[in-house]
Amino acid sequence: MPRSLRIAIGGIHIESSTFSPHLSTADDFHVTRGDALLARYDWLSPARPWAGDVEWVPLVHARALPGGVVDPAAYDAWSAEILDRLAEAGPVDGVLLDIHGAMSVVGREDAEGDLVTAIRTLIGPEPYISAAMDLHGNVSHVLFEGCDLLTCYRTAPHVDVWETRERAARNLVDALRRGQRPHKALVHVPILLPGEMTSTRTEPARGLYAGIPEIEAREGVIDAAVWIGFAWADQPRCRGAVVVTGTDAAAVEKAAGQLGEHFWSVREEFAFVAPTGSMDECLDVALATAADPSRRPFFISDSGDNPGAGGADDVTFALERMLARPRIRDGSLRAVYASLVDPEAVAQVADQPLGSPVRVRVGGRIDQRDPGPLQLDGVLEAVAEDPAGGRCASVRVGGLSVFVTSRRMQYAELASYARLGIAVGDMDLVVVKIGYLEPELFDAAGDWLLALTPGGVDQDLGRLPYRRLVRPVFPLDRDFAADLTVVTR
Repeated sequence: MPRSLRIAIGGIHIESSTFSPHLSTADDFHVTRGDALLARYDWLSPARPWAGDVEWVPLVHARALPGGVVDPAAYDAWSAEILDRLAEAGPVDGVLLDIHGAMSVVGREDAEGDLVTAIRTLIGPEPYISAAMDLHGNVSHVLFEGCDLLTCYRTAPHVDVWETRERAARNLVDALRRGQRPHKALVHVPILLPGEMTSTRTEPARGLYAGIPEIEAREGVIDAAVWIGFAWADQPRCRGAVVVTGTDAAAVEKAAGQLGEHFWSVREEFAFVAPTGSMDECLDVALATAADPSRRPFFISDSGDNPGAGGADDVTFALERMLARPRIRDGSLRAVYASLVDPEAVAQVADQPLGSPVRVRVGGRIDQRDPGPLQLDGVLEAVAEDPAGGRCASVRVGGLSVFVTSRRMQYAELASYARLGIAVGDMDLVVVKIGYLEPELFDAAGDWLLALTPGGVDQDLGRLPYRRLVRPVFPLDRDFAADLTVVTR
């Protein structure tokens, strides 16, 4: 019988836009420790043959909705706790890092690289470290050097999150059982694209990720992973990456080179996952097709302020454009705007009787770009408690229900609409702060456009004030020869 393994598990999980004025503080994070942390992973079970006879040592895990850069005090506290608990645990065979990969911390260049370096310094060179990441994360040279195994999601929208975490854990256990430190290879691909141009629902991302199982099936390969990278941080590490790990150095190097070449070769084929336009252009189409029941509900993504990518969640630009449309204001069309975070506005109206007339200023408190706070003159339609958004209110203005939340949240699930009395299928138009539609909304949509609205996660990358990216990088730069050097260890 193999000896028992001791593997510690923890991490800090957030993606952070350096272009968003939002500051992610400790209050934005959900933190788990001890048995509650281990309970997140249903595969940590003796019933799993590969997980049998493993002692899983919980550290701490902090996870937040994407937002702005992280308060260094919060990061330092969790980093210190991870290290303290590791020190208290005594010797471990490995560490499983459950991270996103695009965390930005005030004053730090490479937060995940800093974290893995601190862990490696504490545990020494012998234990193995395996990282489970989002494909919108970044793989710096420091992170690559500090980890023995790295893998990431293979779907966008992300429907394989838990599968990826289990794969990272299983790869770690298998490598420890073999007693052979994996060979690994990294290729940085000079491409930086928003996730909405790289959905695995469509080509070329679908084909790029579909090729991974064949590579993994090769003799000597453990795992192959492709990172799109995170477009809304102005840091040198932000770009595409390929990492392959395995037991055969030559096979690993060859596979990484091939995946890197494939990624680069299809760069001109990436396109937005839905037709795009300005907010007014998208509204023109939606209103023109309102009589066609097959295209209802018509969804418009308010993509520039998407909290699911780090937007502040309170830019009022798209809402102002909706309220300027007479057919929405007079109730000829039934519409929803989801949503704006504004705890002050919620507190002002939520205790009034339903049906009460309300006048309240909403939005523009965090991201104050034009038009800033807007005044709503309407009726209090609904109040509800949402697990993500806290206390939420719906204010009805003509035919438009405006959702206002106490906490930043993304209206990606139908249940969140239902809590405020909205059956999405009954709406003519739904404008939601999101990028690509998450599965439930995608299935519900009769039609869909992606509005290129302003915000901290502006999809038009050319409008963002990059200063620190490593250039050249596609598509900000074109007509250059890519350096696809394979770095091996």
